[in-house]
Order: sequence, then structure tokens, then C-alpha cells
Amino acid sequence: MIQFILELPETTSLKEKRRIVVSVKEQLRTKFRISCAEVDLLDSLQWAQLGGALVSNSREHGEQVLNKALAFAERLCRVRDVQIHSEVFE
Repeated sequence: MIQFILELPETTSLKEKRRIVVSVKEQLRTKFRISCAEVDLLDSLQWAQLGGALVSNSREHGEQVLNKALAFAERLCRVRDVQIHSEVFE
């Protein structure tokens, strides 16, 4: 799982913020095949908190994909407060 905060200093309305957030989520879903949702800071104009999850049969592969997804998000927007968590279920 991954969770991070996007900084959106140029947004002037919730509608504009939602457009950016939906675009980022869709690109993460399409390019990296991760489940992604806006999980907090819904009423903030300049911040959005996204969470993503990926199920894989390899911990290393899962972490690689999430790190690539994070790098991709960082190219689109400023990213703050990154948390990556992985678990192995046997």
C-alpha cells in the first residue's frame, strides 16, 4: 500500500482540484494497474491525499511498482508525506 499527499498550490476551486486528482488517479490506475482513491483532505483546495494498493505474488515486485507509481506522481505534482507499507500473507 502507498499513501501520499499531493500539493496543488495553483488550484482555485474544488472543481479544478477534482479534475487534477481524477486525472492523477486514472493515470496511476492505467499505467501501474494499482487501485487508487482520494482518502483525505477532500475539502482542501491546495492538498489531496491519495492512497493506492497493489496485490502481487512478489514483495519486491510490488514495492518496485509502487515506487515507480510514486515517481510518476512526483513528475505530475508536488508530493509530500509519503508512506509505503507492505505485508506478506502466507
